[in-house]
Amino acid sequence: MAMASGQEVLGIIGGSGVYDIEGLTQTRWERIASPFGEASDELLFGTLGGQQLVFLPRHGRGHRIPPSEINFRANIDVLKRAGVTEVISVSAVGSLRENLRPGMFVIVDQFIDRSFARVKSFFGTGLVAHVSMAHPVCSRLGDHLEAAAREAGIETARGGTYLVMEGPQFSSLAESELYRSWNCDVIGMTNMPEAKLAREAELCYATVAMVTDYDCWHPHHDDVSVDAIVKVLLANAGNARSLVKKVAPRLREDAAAPACPCRTALEHALITAPESRDPEALRRLDAIAGRLLNPR
Repeated sequence: MAMASGQEVLGIIGGSGVYDIEGLTQTRWERIASPFGEASDELLFGTLGGQQLVFLPRHGRGHRIPPSEINFRANIDVLKRAGVTEVISVSAVGSLRENLRPGMFVIVDQFIDRSFARVKSFFGTGLVAHVSMAHPVCSRLGDHLEAAAREAGIETARGGTYLVMEGPQFSSLAESELYRSWNCDVIGMTNMPEAKLAREAELCYATVAMVTDYDCWHPHHDDVSVDAIVKVLLANAGNARSLVKKVAPRLREDAAAPACPCRTALEHALITAPESRDPEALRRLDAIAGRLLNPR
């Protein structure tokens, strides 16, 4: 069931540790169907200080789904159907920079997509669209996240490039050094095509990258291990909850949100002539592109 129309609804994509927030009320889990298949899990609906929230476990509860097998299209589609207007992606990453230490948060502003085994668009044969990814995250949402992180006392860096690798294996040393030579700042496996699909869905999107390790390039730190990452992840979960609590009222009070350019990303993106559009494609895209395909 979607939230009431005309209201800002914050969507959070991340791990289960983010959802156990003190003060979250009116909670319910609900599964929403998508024409793009099964989403990673049910959605958790709730209210935090008057702000409507929707949480989605990216890997499913219990971390059942590896990065390459996440149905990113279904995940973004069900959030759109649930009435979500802006998405905060909370993601574990490795650091490619000495100054970005484990435990820090990075509000990234750019991506390099090196994934190769994932469907990356809602559009295709029958309905073609090309959206701009020059600036792949919402700067307005990033501003709120930065202010909220400072208020919560979380050590945070604003800006940086996130290299998205396919996984599930971690990098080789040669790969890690290559990405450092490209001036990448953090590395992870989940934010593409998530960010591309959020842009196609006209959702404001921003990433909070939680540093867990130094990948494998650092000469004075051990190579990446799951045990080490999990320890930092557990420590980061509390900070992630604090961040959500601080950012929610800021978003609720942001009168500029409805006019954010992210909300009209498809305005000039649809290329296929109306008479040539595939009816089945139109049906699948009723939530993602309904603003343009089914104007009221």
